[in-house]
Amino acid sequence: MTQFEIRFQPDGRRINVEQGISVLEAINLTGIDLVSLCGGKGICGKCKIIIEKGEIKESLTEKEKEFLTKDQIDENYRLACRIRVFNNLIIRIPEASRTGKQKLQIEGIKAPVKVEPLIKKLFIQLKKPSLDEPKSDIDRLNDYILKKFGISKLKFNFNALKSLGTVIREDNYKFTVCIWNNSEIITIEPGDTTEKIFGYSVDIGTTKLAGYLIDLINGEVLAAGGLMNPQIRFGEDVISRIAYKDPQQMHDVVIEGLNELLIDLTNRVSIDLENIYEMTAVGNTCMHHLFLNLDAKQLGYSPYVPVIRNGLSVKNNKIGMNINRFGKIYTLPVVAGFVGADTIGVILASEIYKRDELCMALDIGTNTEVVLGNKERILACACASGPAFEGAHIKFGMRAANGAIEKIKINPETLEPTYYTIDNAKPRGICGSAIVDIPAEMLKTKIIDLRGKINKNLESDRIRQGDNGYEYVLVWGRDSFSKRDITICQKDIGEIILAKAAMHTGTEILMQKFGVKGDDIDNLFIAGAFGTHIDIENARMIGIYPEISLDKVKRIGNAAGTGSRMCLVSKTMRKLAEEISKRIEYIELAVQPNFQNVFLNSHYLPYADLARYPITIEFLKKIGNYSEKKIRIFKNDFES
Repeated sequence: MTQFEIRFQPDGRRINVEQGISVLEAINLTGIDLVSLCGGKGICGKCKIIIEKGEIKESLTEKEKEFLTKDQIDENYRLACRIRVFNNLIIRIPEASRTGKQKLQIEGIKAPVKVEPLIKKLFIQLKKPSLDEPKSDIDRLNDYILKKFGISKLKFNFNALKSLGTVIREDNYKFTVCIWNNSEIITIEPGDTTEKIFGYSVDIGTTKLAGYLIDLINGEVLAAGGLMNPQIRFGEDVISRIAYKDPQQMHDVVIEGLNELLIDLTNRVSIDLENIYEMTAVGNTCMHHLFLNLDAKQLGYSPYVPVIRNGLSVKNNKIGMNINRFGKIYTLPVVAGFVGADTIGVILASEIYKRDELCMALDIGTNTEVVLGNKERILACACASGPAFEGAHIKFGMRAANGAIEKIKINPETLEPTYYTIDNAKPRGICGSAIVDIPAEMLKTKIIDLRGKINKNLESDRIRQGDNGYEYVLVWGRDSFSKRDITICQKDIGEIILAKAAMHTGTEILMQKFGVKGDDIDNLFIAGAFGTHIDIENARMIGIYPEISLDKVKRIGNAAGTGSRMCLVSKTMRKLAEEISKRIEYIELAVQPNFQNVFLNSHYLPYADLARYPITIEFLKKIGNYSEKKIRIFKNDFES
């Protein structure tokens, strides 16, 4: 097969690839940082590159013409996913096309838990064998452990058994055994290493990886960190990951990412990887399956059945993490095809399972999970909210990286915006927290109506006709990093409303199933990075969650990660996680008789049935946007 060389600038990386593969595939093979939110489908327009040298056979596609400006076309910009390799090429990756260092939410709520890990170490001082008592090494070791520690019937990891004779004699029969769950000796170490017992806990998100290095003696977090999930270059959402042609590659890259993060954490606190004996992991069901290298294809087809629901303990040599080669890896149980182990983590961390009061939890992401319940009953569902709040399908959307606009206010008198960017850098685009602000601020200032339609009759040079309908200019080109106007167009508003409608549908149907209204909810927990940074009043205004008093809303950060840590340090929490997974009533939204009606109603701000939303009514009256008569007409029109 003919091969060609591609050189990537300014990285200086070179790669030889087979003729005919896409440039995006070639970039993925190198691991070079390039945004590709849609995974190569050509619908996000983010994978912009510059052809510095070499011939491209494909003419500009209509999609490329939609995403590239005239100046960019003149400068040989193309979308990496739309062109293929038929010649040697020199390609430049613009800074604006790179993911960059993202602002990641690592920490979560701290939940009290008794430290009782499954890993323990015992210091052993055996007598030397003699001709008078020539018992085998294992028999003498088991007798010693039973007599001194009261533990019997221990199994022996065969790989550790092979080194037993050498290790116990290395320091004059003084050595340490590492035991898992009082049932299996997984490793033997010369000398006394009982003070070195560590674990690794991870939250495998669709967008980011969060990792925690834990001291298993006292349960303390020694180091925590995060990085982007390297699977992102194959697609932003779980459907793209499920459908990817090489599942093994999906598994390999997430293991590489988790190992990279682990090495960084251990280097910070000078801990040997061999002293990490156990790992716990949470993630949505797709991430869970790809981590374990289970077949995930069936998750993309109705009825979306996972391979396994229960928690699972596997030997590390089956997975390939850089913890002790004989260590154990435990994955928390999943609930259903799109409600995973991360949801169990959120329930553990928020303690919904044991509360008297009624609670709702939202873990907002490309796939939003909603939980409603208390100690008596727990319902859960998944909402296909899509990646709009992470920047996909929004013309100037981006992740929470340097230069991302993260907060927006609009003056109701002048319609002039005030915005704040990450690191106070020149604005490059708009990230999730500001994407929530957009429809709320535009509604408050009458730039859009309850349907999200832009009011073209307002007198402002910031409201104009654009390529995708009417648009609002948030940042003039002279002030932006790219020197292009950063705008919010009618299509963007539609994408935001579509994403929030999916979330609102989940909350509404669960409340109907439970027989409650928003006022009946005592606590609303918002989990994840997105929930940590959004304006909760604006989120309520557009209908992301039910209209409840803001003092009931509690941000709990990366609660899924907290749940993972709880199960690492406590065997009781693992047992509880298994019990909770069996208690949860999973609600498949799409088969509910009222799904279509609720979903259509949710396309309004905040919801078509305004009688259920007194806070919105009061607000609209206050700003004079809608009179009682107009609201009544609006309701009647919709219901008819």
